[in-house]
Amino acid sequence: MRSEDGTLDEPTGEVPVVSPFDTRVRVTGAEVAHATGEVPRVDPTTLLQPWTDAPTGQVPIVVARDQADAVDPWSNIPAPSWREGEADWTAHDESFDASFLGVDPVAPVETPSSWAQTAPDAESDEEELRFDEVRRPAPVDEPQRQWRTRHHQRSNPLEGRAVRSGGNRSVALATLTGIALVVVVLAIFYAGPVAVAVLVTVVLALGAAEVFAGYRAAGAHPATILGIAAVVLLSVGVYEKGPSAVAPLATLLIVFGFVWYLNAEKTVDVVDGFGVTVFVFTWVGVLGTSAMAMISPHAYVGRHGLAYTLATILLTVANDSGALFVGRWFGKRPLNARLSPNKTIEGVVGGTLATLVVGALVVPLSSPWTMRLGLEAAIAISVVVPLGDLLESMVKRTLGIKDFGRVLPGHGGVMDRIDGLLFALPTMYFLTHLLHLG
Repeated sequence: MRSEDGTLDEPTGEVPVVSPFDTRVRVTGAEVAHATGEVPRVDPTTLLQPWTDAPTGQVPIVVARDQADAVDPWSNIPAPSWREGEADWTAHDESFDASFLGVDPVAPVETPSSWAQTAPDAESDEEELRFDEVRRPAPVDEPQRQWRTRHHQRSNPLEGRAVRSGGNRSVALATLTGIALVVVVLAIFYAGPVAVAVLVTVVLALGAAEVFAGYRAAGAHPATILGIAAVVLLSVGVYEKGPSAVAPLATLLIVFGFVWYLNAEKTVDVVDGFGVTVFVFTWVGVLGTSAMAMISPHAYVGRHGLAYTLATILLTVANDSGALFVGRWFGKRPLNARLSPNKTIEGVVGGTLATLVVGALVVPLSSPWTMRLGLEAAIAISVVVPLGDLLESMVKRTLGIKDFGRVLPGHGGVMDRIDGLLFALPTMYFLTHLLHLG
């Protein structure tokens, strides 16, 4: 306090006595300040996090408004259960209702700048109140989910196939090889039906082996040994018993094929295993053994089946040769760009003309052919041979290969030469019966 002369009074430590009539503010219970002892230290383990630290981004879970007045909101959570299979998870998900939680699991975390209080929005409050009305989607079956995932990941069904490129073909080399093959085939036909039957059986077995090898390279699991054995037995059976041997041997293939895959060391895809075996048996065996049905001694009077089979081979070679040279020189418009861009419409026309010439001039040289019958057969062969080429191109495109093999220089494998013949042989067999040539 200041004295009357304006100087400051020194503190005396005494508390002045205040009159009861004094209206000034007074402090009761005041004591004289005295020196304290040592200041106690604060335990650092009990300190709260300083407000100056950087935010962690964690937001506490807030109980929804409609459950705020509940006695025990956590009683809605089901008790823990032991889950082993898919059904246990689905049952638990159906019994759990997460609507009592007021937190959106996909909502962005608030930043410190959004902590400022704003005026309540009536629309946002209404949306929060309707949170319980939103229905959860029904659980998706696991196998269906896996199928969708595989289908989405593999939009291209040919993805992952093995790819083997073939070398560039030489027209001169292919021509020389073709001439040599024609000479060898003519010599075998001159030897008689037994030699021709052996030739057909060997060619069909090699063709089936090449197709099985192509499928194995693409990742399939065909029964190669069983399939080749079935083709050989079918060839011999048709030669001895005629077309009636096809049904019993096909039945035996189905039965033994089932036993084959039943005893397999590992589980394989049925389509890429058993299905491939049956397909190759049908494509190479059933269609190819139409030649055996014609050259069989019991098929035609006077053994004219050799003449029909040889005519089929000559007409097919003429069609392939005409399509090759005309398509290479004049071909511009592809027949089917997706399957075989090298086959052109001009090549098909050239192959048809060459087939008609051979059917009218070469085929009638052997009995019982005539020019009219030769032209009729040439027209039918010109239609089916391109279809056989396209089927082989479809299979090779699926497998991702250029040729089935390299046994024949300039031509590829055996299947690359008999693809059209596999369609021509059954056509000629039914044509001889339709025209009553037997």
